[in-house]
Amino acid sequence: MTTTTTINNTEAATPTPAEWTLVNPDIDPLTGWQALSDDIGGKHSFLIEYYKRCRSGEIIIGRELKTTLEMLIQDIFCGGGKYRFTLDAAHRRIDFIENEIKHFQAPFAGKPFIMALCQKAFTEAIFGFYVYDTELSYGEGWVRRFQEVLFLVARKNGKTPLVGALVLAEWFCGKMGQAVMCASNDYAQAALVFNAINAFREESRTISHVTRKNNKGIFFGNPKQRKKTGKFSKQNKGSIELMSAKQGAKEGRNLTLVIADEIHEMKDNSTVLPLITSVSTQDEPLYFEITTEGIVRDGYLDARLSDARKSLKGEAETDTSRWLIWLYTQDSEAEIWNDERSWTKSNPMYGIAKKPSYLRKKVDTARHSGADRAFILAKDFNIKQLASNAWLEEKYIDCPATFDIADFAGSWCIIGVDLAETNDLCACTFLFMRPNDPVKYLHTMYFVTAVKAGDGQSTDSPTNPEKKNYIEWADAGLVRIVQDNVIDDTVVSDYIWDVFQKHRIRPLTVGYDEWHAKDFAKQIAAKFGKEVPRKIRMTTDALNVPTRNVETDLRARLINYNNNDICRWNFRNTAVRVDKNGFVMPCKINGYIGNKIDGTMSKVIAYAALREVKSAFMAKIGG
Repeated sequence: MTTTTTINNTEAATPTPAEWTLVNPDIDPLTGWQALSDDIGGKHSFLIEYYKRCRSGEIIIGRELKTTLEMLIQDIFCGGGKYRFTLDAAHRRIDFIENEIKHFQAPFAGKPFIMALCQKAFTEAIFGFYVYDTELSYGEGWVRRFQEVLFLVARKNGKTPLVGALVLAEWFCGKMGQAVMCASNDYAQAALVFNAINAFREESRTISHVTRKNNKGIFFGNPKQRKKTGKFSKQNKGSIELMSAKQGAKEGRNLTLVIADEIHEMKDNSTVLPLITSVSTQDEPLYFEITTEGIVRDGYLDARLSDARKSLKGEAETDTSRWLIWLYTQDSEAEIWNDERSWTKSNPMYGIAKKPSYLRKKVDTARHSGADRAFILAKDFNIKQLASNAWLEEKYIDCPATFDIADFAGSWCIIGVDLAETNDLCACTFLFMRPNDPVKYLHTMYFVTAVKAGDGQSTDSPTNPEKKNYIEWADAGLVRIVQDNVIDDTVVSDYIWDVFQKHRIRPLTVGYDEWHAKDFAKQIAAKFGKEVPRKIRMTTDALNVPTRNVETDLRARLINYNNNDICRWNFRNTAVRVDKNGFVMPCKINGYIGNKIDGTMSKVIAYAALREVKSAFMAKIGG
């Protein structure tokens, strides 16, 4: 049974308590949660309040965080004495943040850091649980339970300020001599948390009075400080420093607290493993991993999330009881498009730090741009995007319009070439434009070896895994079959020359893939002039705008690719690879070697070449 609630004129389903499944059957799944007391030792628990408000449906969270909260509530009320839950340490840090720390960035600059309920609940989870440890440096006793924290939340939800504030609070409220390290994949990213901590320090008269900063880091003690002993003097050798993966020399450190930021950019654990090792000698270490979802495939975050999800499902092969897994994730992609209420699952600060208008604009962009969709879903909703997702919708690929290349006899053109090293498919695209006509006319010729083409009937040829009838396409004039085992660069340059000889169509510039150029540039220069060949870098920086422009023109029906069946097939095979900046370039859809995209690449290369000579080209054609 569900009830419905209206928000922003959107009717959406509100989860009822019955949709939750408590780990411990002793708590009644329908009514028992309502009777749980918020009072722990005479103090109000924000964690329990957060759980109950999420449980009632007032706050919408995803299944993975539901599981974490259920486990924590079970450990509080049904743990059998294995864990202790007290609020003194957690509330000391919350009070420190709200009383001593001020924001330093607009629009909250100069205002007190008043923590949201979800942030207070997170703080209680980290600092409220204790476990009895028999292997302490001083014997045995109760110590902070959680040693590692995985915090996944969408961008613009204040994760850097929050963790920076927590670190500074722990540095002040915790034990003396704590060595803190802010780390990430590069120096600039590592500096984000460090700079946030330092900005908080500078904004507070109390904190800045007993601390100092130099090129090495942040330290206790201040030259103007009279008191020479005590926790807040130079006697406290605690420090806060930063490092990146590129700095090296990560071994041999003795750290207490580590923040590894944006771990989604890490390809492996080479950065974090020495840092995890560096806190292993501490009785109460704290290792933070904070991140959004990323676009690095099979990277460190993928492995980490795989382990985390096994732990949440009770399938972990190792003990994860001292690992706090706090994931703000969506339950499906479909709910993003259909239910605005669900956005809080990955955006807990929605309506507070993250404006609804901003997120609505991003969702609208994702609806209408395949190039942006992957990046927005990953960064704003924590949904992992792989290259298995098609770039273009079928309705934009289908374009029945045609033209005759002879119509452009005697004109100038732009050419994009995606060359092949061996017997792979190769494509050459001529781009034409007319004065006062926004349409781009694309004529593409493909090249394939006779070995790959086979007899046109076999579907089991190891050289033709795509199982396409190249003989039939050759008869239709869409592809040329090369009687050799290799498509030599000369084959393509000769075709361009043949078109020039037959139709007097002259290229203003010929863009070519820098990776497989060989002698192609020399051949084009010899035929048309040394200024004609143009190397196009195969990077997201170089291909981001051309890729987006091809999509935009296809959506607007401003591309006529002559209803070429091979072009249509190549478009369907194309996905986009997204880098950490949201820049894109074409790539193959994963999972099938026969997904050729050479035709798409040649068009994007042609667009890239056009972009570099647009003014001169328009002058040539009289546009």
